[in-house]
Amino acid sequence: MQKIAGPIRRRSMALPLVQQQPPLPWGPDTRSTRDELLDRYFHLREISKRLHDDVLSSISAETFLNHARRLGLAQGKTFVLDHEDEMYYVYDLAVYTAPADRSRAIDRYARSARFEPQSDERLMLDAMRASQFAILLIEQRHDSAGLIATDILRNSKVWLLDIGLESSMDDGELIATRLITPGSFSMTAGVNVPFEIEMLEAICALLPRSIGNGELSRVAEDRRFAEAVYKAGLMDGVMDKMAYLDLPDRA
Repeated sequence: MQKIAGPIRRRSMALPLVQQQPPLPWGPDTRSTRDELLDRYFHLREISKRLHDDVLSSISAETFLNHARRLGLAQGKTFVLDHEDEMYYVYDLAVYTAPADRSRAIDRYARSARFEPQSDERLMLDAMRASQFAILLIEQRHDSAGLIATDILRNSKVWLLDIGLESSMDDGELIATRLITPGSFSMTAGVNVPFEIEMLEAICALLPRSIGNGELSRVAEDRRFAEAVYKAGLMDGVMDKMAYLDLPDRA
């Protein structure tokens, strides 16, 4: 995999100091048992996997190549991967981001999807469309299941349900991910980057100056921020630090 060379432009992108603890936003689901929560999580996770597969099938090979080139994962018409799981970053950008003058693949899919308004499929599709890219500081284990984290870009609390992250992340660690929130708890869209504060300099260097100098809460909403985080993570050897687990279906 080719690494990006060149001088790093120094900019000031400081993480906001959390001066007061944001309120906990979740409600009734916190009274559910761990088994009930995990049943709900696995059910919604399976729906999200099907929806992702459907959206990906509608995206052209050239679009995948364009995103891969921007991440340094393709040369010309050829993907250049050190690890096959690096494609997940390409898929994420292809599904959830688009230039300002074009629609996102997830939105195009939603316009043609025919789900009942109250169905879990519609719930997940709407949550996917409203997804947010976040950098999470893991605070503690939730009493029932998952993790309690702070989205340090928005100074908001997140109840994250993810079996792999719950078993592998320690309190105080940072992770960058795209959050899907279908109810009280959030789930990841599928890709994560173990995050370190030192990565911010490289991320700033990859962003246009007009974006990189802005407040993080606004920068996070720009499609190029996730791209820069993924690119910095790949340059830093992210695939050597993590593995994607395909958890077994629950009976």
